[in-house]
Amino acid sequence: MVPLSSFHSANLPEIVQAGRVLRERSQRPDSVIYLDSGRVLFGLLESGQLRHQLGMVEGPVWLDVAPVLMEQPYPLDIVADTQVSLRRITLVEFRQAYAALNPETQTLIRDMAAGYFQQTELAVSRLAQDAEARCAQWLLRHAAPAADGSLQVTLQQRKRLIAAQLGIAPETFSRVLRHLREHGLIAGTGNVLSLPQPTALQNVARC
Repeated sequence: MVPLSSFHSANLPEIVQAGRVLRERSQRPDSVIYLDSGRVLFGLLESGQLRHQLGMVEGPVWLDVAPVLMEQPYPLDIVADTQVSLRRITLVEFRQAYAALNPETQTLIRDMAAGYFQQTELAVSRLAQDAEARCAQWLLRHAAPAADGSLQVTLQQRKRLIAAQLGIAPETFSRVLRHLREHGLIAGTGNVLSLPQPTALQNVARC
């Protein structure tokens, strides 16, 4: 890459305290961060906390080049794990510097960025599948025959307590239930859920 000193916008370092969210998942890049020092975590934020950590890096390092090169939103949340010193490079400057590289180097960097995105999307997908599988297993375990012979589940605890038993955030539990409902695997309102397709739900539980 081009030396950091060649970027005019990198002249002013920024000190950020631990716990600060540097990038939010699905946010479009507005700059590129160069991490001078400190440690940051990559993962998925839920209720303001990093529930699923998928990576960690320490400076000095370029932090979020891949989303800019791939012209994609951030695939993960990025949170400062310690106090960090960073520099924000404008998109215009960064793209000009990238365009000035020789074609072979451009191809190498872009291929690495594409590989990063593929691996990250796979990891996030597996997390979602794992949460769905756990929820499906819980529903099947707590299912009981209804008067019409179908299966139903009565939620006798608050959703946040059930989520805690499953090791997921309440927001994740609600999202999974909504997804299962949209696919016709659960139905009903309130505290009583029916399971109209138990076989299909068993397939989800085995994911």
